[in-house]
Amino acid sequence: MYMSSSSTRLSQADWLLIATLSMLTFVLGTSEFVIVGILSEIADGLNITIAKAGTLVSAFAIAFAIGTPITMSLTGHLERRKLMLSLIFVWILLNVCSGIAPNYELLLLTRIVTAVLTGVLISLAMVVASDSVPIAKRGVAVSFIFGGFTLANVFGVPIGTFIGQHAGFAATFWLTSGLGVVALIGVFKVVPVQRSTATSSIRDQLSLLANPRIMIAFFIPSFGFGATYVVYTYLVPVLELELKLPSTWISPILLAYGVVSIFSNILAGKIASRNPIGRLRFVFIVQAIVLAALYVTTASVSLGLINIALMSLMSILLTTSTQIYLIDLAEKFNPEAKGLAASLMPVASNVGIAFGSALGGLVYANGPIMNIALVGGAVALLAAALTAVSHRLDQRA
Repeated sequence: MYMSSSSTRLSQADWLLIATLSMLTFVLGTSEFVIVGILSEIADGLNITIAKAGTLVSAFAIAFAIGTPITMSLTGHLERRKLMLSLIFVWILLNVCSGIAPNYELLLLTRIVTAVLTGVLISLAMVVASDSVPIAKRGVAVSFIFGGFTLANVFGVPIGTFIGQHAGFAATFWLTSGLGVVALIGVFKVVPVQRSTATSSIRDQLSLLANPRIMIAFFIPSFGFGATYVVYTYLVPVLELELKLPSTWISPILLAYGVVSIFSNILAGKIASRNPIGRLRFVFIVQAIVLAALYVTTASVSLGLINIALMSLMSILLTTSTQIYLIDLAEKFNPEAKGLAASLMPVASNVGIAFGSALGGLVYANGPIMNIALVGGAVALLAAALTAVSHRLDQRA
């Protein structure tokens, strides 16, 4: 197994590996998120309603959540580099097929399989990075790899959306296919051979999911992301109805939100460097205050925008710490299921996004819109409570 030449510093080879895996997550994130920006083009191109096109988003999330841990268990015994290269190649073919899909049914099928491959590739990237760099620098490595998703939202999605709007949705899939080829070459040249240590049966690996400590850790990011998405899903109506901003302001504000989240990702690596679960207890409490404060600050445009920026800053502070924590718990309770554990944070984030969006919609439909701020804050407190429980259990061990 490849290991860094230093136990305390990242070598040039480490940084090259991190950059390559970050590029991979940028490509995967662009493909996953850009679909929202081209729903109208898909609807027009396939002669379906926008609502039907929207099911591509929910189907992707469901397939990601269900298929990723199962596939990680099935492939846990395979050599990781070879598996990554094979999956990226198939992923590219699926994006090509999505671009030439003549009907909704075929596009739905390709997106479902793409979702599973996306989840597995993200998980493999996390495991490879975690096992390759010095233990003290895992937080930095994982935060950079998660940063690929942030950059996908800030740069990849707008570019893919622009291309789709002006050249048709197929052109967006040509873009993601081309980016996939670049990622394939990068992984081929940089990622080292890394043997898997998993030799147990699929049933034994999946038994990890019956461990109460793992499930508590799983729901920490689920509630953390859920808290943000209770509000973020309806951020545009908040900007238009509460802050009464003109429509021309919306895109720049959303872009600024994405830029601020880059700093959130950097801070996530700092938090994960020492006592991450202990620190997250307070991170979620601050997140709860920030989200709930929107109930009041939206009375002022300047205060409301500052509050929204703080919301973005808090949005992904949990990612690196919870990713590493799940891997460490698996190392302790079921080492051969470490790959499966690595898949749980991305799955948890999708569960949280779906839960938060649905909860926000329910609140929005049954009362004043700014009630979403109070509910989002309450969900963040649930994340804080679960984190406190996990931290207490760690202290007792």
